[in-house]
Parts: sequence; C-alpha cells; structure tokens
Amino acid sequence: MREKEQMTGVEAPIRQPGRLKKTIVMVGMMGAGKTAVGRALAARLQVPFLDSDHEIEAAANMTIPEIFARDGEAFFRRKERQVIARLLTEECGVLSTGGGAFLAAENRETIRRNGAAIWLKADMDVLWNRVRHRETRPLLQTSDPRATLAELYKARVPLYTKADLAVVSDGKASIEEMVDRVLTALRTRPDVFEE
Repeated sequence: MREKEQMTGVEAPIRQPGRLKKTIVMVGMMGAGKTAVGRALAARLQVPFLDSDHEIEAAANMTIPEIFARDGEAFFRRKERQVIARLLTEECGVLSTGGGAFLAAENRETIRRNGAAIWLKADMDVLWNRVRHRETRPLLQTSDPRATLAELYKARVPLYTKADLAVVSDGKASIEEMVDRVLTALRTRPDVFEE
C-alpha cells in the first residue's frame, strides 16, 4: 500500500495516535471551519462530535439569532458558559464552540482544565468569503458587516492566541487535509491521547 501511495503521490490520512483522554475544543472566528473540521475530526477519531451552539439552541428551542434578539448577547454568553462546562465534563470528544466562546476567561480556564483548544487560524479574506452570504450570524447584522467582522477579528485574535495549538485554515485545504493538520498539531500534546 505504501508503494502505491508513493507512486501516486497521495498520502494516507493521518490516523488517531491512541484513545482520546481529553476533549478537543475547536475555537476561532466564525467561518474558520470549526464545525466542518470538528465533525470530520470526530468521525476520523470515532468519538462524539459536540457543538455548543447546537446544544444551546436545542435547550432553548430557539435559534442563536432568536436568542440574541429576545434575550441579548449577555444572556447567550451565560448559557454558553454553562453548556461548555457541561459538555467538557460529560464525555471526551470533539467540541466546536461559537466564535465568541473563547473570549471569556472562565471558558478558557474550563477548556484548559478539561480539554485542548485548537485555534483554526483564518485570515480576514477567508472568513469574509465564508460568512458574507449567511444570514445566521447575528453579530454581522449591521450596515457594514465586513467592517464589523474586521473589528471582531482585531479584538478576538489576541485572545485566540491563548489556545493550546493553532492550525492554519487557509481556505485552500480540504476538510480532510484540515483534519490531518489538526492531528499533526495534536501529536505535540501527549496529554490528549493514550498510546
């Protein structure tokens, strides 16, 4: 099989190094690929995929934009902290968080204690190309959504740098290639997998 891979120039996907001991938490800006990459990573590792935004919506029986409109961002962030804390202690898996989740010091500490944060690091052009046609981003419902995204980016990137690991999301790599990048980064963290 290795010969065939070398002949075609196609590498086999990177496999799981062992059983997962900590939840892998995907953090980063909206549009960075946290849900898509997280779901594919969970499938590759054969562990549960969890999405904090989905869990909040299910508990409230409302969408995130509806929660923002009815109860405001402060209420949403409070619920988000509760959900993230619960998900990190229930079972090991891959957790995708909303773009603002990692900004709260309490969330960063909970993630540090119970998981490993992977920042999917995408530049502004990649993010804008991915979110500009979506109506489901409440923070971008402004007169100039690109400028709003740029402001969020500038404010949030310094906090994302506090993640355990960073993986470039350049908009060119396939989802499977992104999973390979994440697994390569995770090999530097012996506390995440059992051999």
